[in-house]
Amino acid sequence: MIPRALELTLQYHRRSKHQPFRLAASPDELDWANQPDPFRRFEGARSFPLARACVGPEPRYEPAFVRGSIEPAQLDANSVSQLFYDSLALSAWKQSPAARWPLRVNPSSGNLHPTEGYLVSGPVPGLHDQPGIFHYAPLLHALELRAELTPAAWSRIEAELPKGAVLVGFSSIYWRESWKYGERAFRYCHHDVGHAIGSIAVAALGLGWDTQLLESVSDADLAALLGTHTQVGVEAEHADCLLAVFPQGADSGASVSRDFRLDPVSLATLDAASWKGLTNTLSRDHYEWPVIGDVVVATEKSAPPGEQYWVQGPTEVGALEPGDFGDSPPSLRGVIHQRRSAVALDGSTGITRDAFYQILFKLLPGPNRVPFATLPWRPCVDLLLFVHRVGDLAPGLYVLLREPTRRDALEQAMDSKFLWVSPVDCPSSLPLFLLALGDARRAAQQVSCNQSIAADGAFAVAMLAEYQEPLAANGAWFYRRLFWETGVIGQLLYLEAEATGIRGTGIGCFFDDSTHSLFGLDSERFQVLYHFAMGGAVEDPRLQTRPAYEHLAGTSERIAGS
Repeated sequence: MIPRALELTLQYHRRSKHQPFRLAASPDELDWANQPDPFRRFEGARSFPLARACVGPEPRYEPAFVRGSIEPAQLDANSVSQLFYDSLALSAWKQSPAARWPLRVNPSSGNLHPTEGYLVSGPVPGLHDQPGIFHYAPLLHALELRAELTPAAWSRIEAELPKGAVLVGFSSIYWRESWKYGERAFRYCHHDVGHAIGSIAVAALGLGWDTQLLESVSDADLAALLGTHTQVGVEAEHADCLLAVFPQGADSGASVSRDFRLDPVSLATLDAASWKGLTNTLSRDHYEWPVIGDVVVATEKSAPPGEQYWVQGPTEVGALEPGDFGDSPPSLRGVIHQRRSAVALDGSTGITRDAFYQILFKLLPGPNRVPFATLPWRPCVDLLLFVHRVGDLAPGLYVLLREPTRRDALEQAMDSKFLWVSPVDCPSSLPLFLLALGDARRAAQQVSCNQSIAADGAFAVAMLAEYQEPLAANGAWFYRRLFWETGVIGQLLYLEAEATGIRGTGIGCFFDDSTHSLFGLDSERFQVLYHFAMGGAVEDPRLQTRPAYEHLAGTSERIAGS
């Protein structure tokens, strides 16, 4: 018998699918007067402005992905500032004659940004001399002090972490997405959590730091740590995940993800904490979507994962060497801050076969591969590829197996006419297979809600998750993590597009079951969760790009207290 929470989750997933003649329930029209404020503030909390770091030529993008190639930075105000500046900060403003809006380093569905970030740390030289819990305010590039911890309380937390670690937490405000997308918003929020996880992991990489998802913390305990447990109503934040960020070379591995807990004494201390600041109001009026509330409760993680969760972690692909990723000129931070979501692709720009293989190689998981090393579970997502304009590679349908042991299951589940052959000059270390030859542009567009952007790029992607078995084995709470994995993949695709000289875009609107049918999938064993496209961007000449923090011109760029 299927547990009630899992049944509710499966029902939500079916209900929130788009069909060619029936989209998932959403507002009939957008209530622009009540568009949610994209910036959460804690009014009355003490604010610590962070330095707006420069984006320099070092480290370079490709070499940075080899762990150990960057000397770990010291934990201080400048490195904390850099971490958030390179992950969750504003990247630019766009403006037209009629409107102006901000872009961020981390991508978001509809640029609505439901994800909130937090820092939990001991004393940080140049920032604050007491342990504390801070909310990150991207509009100001500042930390808002929500609560101070006693040295003893931080000592209890720190004792379970690698030396020199800080904690980064994420929460979601579902209203920000449901205002526009209705019932499907829960999915999009958790894509965005995955984007944020990937953003933090890559930003940490630039500091010579590692990142681990701490999976043994329950959602209720995390809410107590972040201070979101007191929030109620449609605009409330819901705690998602906690990351340990620490210098490379510190004791780490699967143990920190598995073993970290908030013990009863720490939780009692948090319960007695004095929380500072009142949440700002995001919208005057709201429209609630009860099914989102139901799936939020159904997918809550109430206890650490079971033993089976830790039996097999990320696939081992071997250590990386500096030559594996090349030595290209773009800087890591330059790529991070210039990342944009394409609104249209030109239908003509292609990429070379070598560049395509290089992109796919970067998407393979493993304990040495950033950002996927952050996720402790066995990879669940493979990539279905629509190849349109890749030099010396035949157009058609392909699949990249990010977990090669899944090949037999996928072959049996997919169309029996598929070829399953390695394409021309494909490296033996890249598990890429040609399924069917032919022009895939029309198919890509049709299954992506008839959006031409899926046909007009060099290639498009449908992220296919092993769905039934992981949920049955782990529970409904793992549903969110399937979307997190696709979001981490999406974040790296965005960066790879920029580094390659093209542009990417996530596609949240797609016909779920039409995509399954195209590849011959007729059960719920596998489910597609996210689409993506990459190619030459069409720029809108009516839009101007302005610096990210020009609205703070004249304010100090020094960190308070430094």
